[in-house]
Amino acid sequence: MGRIVDIEELKRERERARREGLTFVFTNGCFDLIHRGHIELLRSARSFGDILTVAINSDASVRRLKGPKRPIIGQEDRSAVLAAIIFVDYVMIFDEDTPEKVISDLIPDVLVKGADYSMHEIVGREQVESAGGRVVRVPLLEGYSTERLLREIAERYRAE
Repeated sequence: MGRIVDIEELKRERERARREGLTFVFTNGCFDLIHRGHIELLRSARSFGDILTVAINSDASVRRLKGPKRPIIGQEDRSAVLAAIIFVDYVMIFDEDTPEKVISDLIPDVLVKGADYSMHEIVGREQVESAGGRVVRVPLLEGYSTERLLREIAERYRAE
C-alpha cells in the first residue's frame, strides 16, 4: 500500500532511491473520479521503474483548472484511493496549477504523462531530460475520461 507524503518526505525518498539505484517514476493529475483509464495509466507508469509517485492537484488547484464544480472527490479522499492502488508507492498533493516545482525538486528518472499531451506540453520535460531522465507518453484507454463519466452520470440521473 502506498503512502501519502509531503514534499519534504518525498525528497528524502527520492534521495534514498538514488542511493539504492532504484528508478523513480513520477506522474501527476487531478485523478478526480478514478476510472479504468486512470488505473491503466498508473499500471503503465509503474512498468517504467521501481517506485511510482503520483502528485495530485489540490482541491483549489482543480477548481482553478476545471471550474467551480470540480473536484467531485476531495483531495484527501482522492489521495487515499490512489495510495491504495497496488502500483502506487507515494502520493502527494500540490497546490500550484502545474507540478513544475515538484518535478524540479525531485528530478524523477522517468516522467510519465498520457498521450493526450504532446511532448512540448509536458511540464517538467526539460528539467527531467536535461538531468538524463526520460519522458514517456503512454496511450490512453479509449472511451475513458472523467468528463465523459460525469456526462454519463448526469444523463442517467436527469431522467429520474
